[in-house]
Amino acid sequence: MGELALPVAMIDTLTSAADWVIVLPIVLALLGAAALLLLRGWGRLSFIFAALIVVGIIACETSLLLRVAETGPLSMTMGKWLPPFGISFAADVFGAAFALAAAVVTLIVLAYAEADRPTEAAGDGFHSLVLLLLAGVTGSFLTGDLFNLYVWFEVMLIASFGLMVIGGRAIQLDGAVKYGFLNFLATTIFLLALGLLYGLLGTLNMADIMRVAPAANPVAMAAVAALLLLAFSMKAAAFPLNAWLPASYHTPPAVVSALMAGLLTKVGAYALLRVLVIVLPASRDLLEPVLVAIAIATLLIAPLGAIAETNLRRAIGFLVIGGIGSVLAGISMPSTEGLGGAGLYIFHAMLTMTALYLVAGLIERQTGETDSRRTGGLYAASASISMLFLILVLATAGMPPFLGFWPKLLLLQAGIGEGGWLGAVMVVALLVNAVLTLIAGTRLWSHIFWRTAPNPPPAVGSAGLRMVATGALVALIVAVGLWPNPMFEAVRLGTADLVDPARYVAAVGLAGVAP
Repeated sequence: MGELALPVAMIDTLTSAADWVIVLPIVLALLGAAALLLLRGWGRLSFIFAALIVVGIIACETSLLLRVAETGPLSMTMGKWLPPFGISFAADVFGAAFALAAAVVTLIVLAYAEADRPTEAAGDGFHSLVLLLLAGVTGSFLTGDLFNLYVWFEVMLIASFGLMVIGGRAIQLDGAVKYGFLNFLATTIFLLALGLLYGLLGTLNMADIMRVAPAANPVAMAAVAALLLLAFSMKAAAFPLNAWLPASYHTPPAVVSALMAGLLTKVGAYALLRVLVIVLPASRDLLEPVLVAIAIATLLIAPLGAIAETNLRRAIGFLVIGGIGSVLAGISMPSTEGLGGAGLYIFHAMLTMTALYLVAGLIERQTGETDSRRTGGLYAASASISMLFLILVLATAGMPPFLGFWPKLLLLQAGIGEGGWLGAVMVVALLVNAVLTLIAGTRLWSHIFWRTAPNPPPAVGSAGLRMVATGALVALIVAVGLWPNPMFEAVRLGTADLVDPARYVAAVGLAGVAP
């Protein structure tokens, strides 16, 4: 009997063991989340197990980032079917770096939470939900398929909704309903766009869409891109779809707010960058006036909201939204500097916004207050918390030499290079955003730390592990800002693959395949 020939669309060789590094972080996170359901109530053992899982994920993603930086994008397809039929994971420098940053942030949050959560909360599934959230975020950064991006969004939504309601206070349920409803609406719009896209092109593989989209009806493709822009802008909390964020992020414990602020909106911003710039660039050009308007409105209105807000965590929520305006500014100016600035801002915001919420948790623990009108004089009680908050305010505003300065510099260079009215307007909006953010942050700092206290803060014990975890994250932000060369090399490589996705398409195995 002759040898049975496999269909040409099937994979007939084993995947290299080294290539499994692209899916191993997701597998570890999902298996860890399942195992931690069994370890609920085991107290500190749950934390130790979760931390070890995240350390393993960090090791895998460090290896993945170094490999991608050295050899170019990496892809792996599931189910013995070749792309675009099989489910593809694909990593370039931006995707791998964002996934690594998400894991580092998660490890910091786990350490902070270990000291922050009451002993009686040991069986609430917190660690399992954190790992499930990390799996969703990592899958979103590393997927090469738009339908699976939708799946990972759902995983994130389920995990974040669970984290938001842990504790069961009325204000948490109120925030969770607002958060859940608007994010479910965004996910539904995303699914509708996917249905239309599949009907037009017959594929949802990102690399395959890059090949076949230029031959499709441009008006229909622009309509699909507009739906994706709407869905991802809602996920990223861009103006005017941002109301859910300040209404919900202040309701759970500060450590949960920190995790959500560091990861969730950044995935929406990354999806905008990935889909509009690399997958549907022609539709991005048609939507550019809309992108410019959203970017400018978000840059200007968000920090004004922070200035007007007296609740500390709600004010930080508006600063999170302002950062999304910077990412949109970069997508509106798709030059090397613009895209580099957008990518670098996502990385910066993942670290800095997480740290801001962690410091907010330290302030609330020290003062017992969430409203800045009832605080004051904390500098005398805790100069170290004061310095951490001030550093993060300066980093958020884009002041040198902190991490936030470098993406702002790249975006300003992009605006100057763009020239014309668009470049001028973007430069002015970015500068005004920096000034307003600085005003909002220093106003909060002066109210909380500097002015005379209406009620002197009570003396509380050392913040211990909370301070160590927050200080480590702030130290990382300062160190990367002072030594930015490796970061700029990663930005150079990541931007090159965004501008020219030929290596990405080749890595997925679709180079030279006729549309």
